[in-house]
Amino acid sequence: MTVRRVVPNIRSEAAQESREFYGLLGFEEVMNHGWIMTLASPSSPTAQISVMTADKTAPVTPDMSIEVDDVDAAYATIQQSGAEIVHPLQDEAWGVRRFFVRDPNGRVVNVLAHR
Repeated sequence: MTVRRVVPNIRSEAAQESREFYGLLGFEEVMNHGWIMTLASPSSPTAQISVMTADKTAPVTPDMSIEVDDVDAAYATIQQSGAEIVHPLQDEAWGVRRFFVRDPNGRVVNVLAHR
């Protein structure tokens, strides 16, 4: 399994202010679904930050997202480890397949792959 990118997710009601602030550091908006906005570096597109009010289809807001090349394999590995699955593996309308797991620090990790 290959990790493609890691993105911190910032829970916030200040999307516009966040866009402006991170814009000062060179980030530009690359996705906005209303409840989640992703900002990326134009020179290094996998350097990203997401700002979200709350997750639209999950019971909790994840602290970070990790994109992998095979989310089904990642899910099987995590299940076998006994780690807490917070949100089951599912396909989302915006083109990703994902699940949430709690890490040993209590952080919720959104593990995903684009379909």
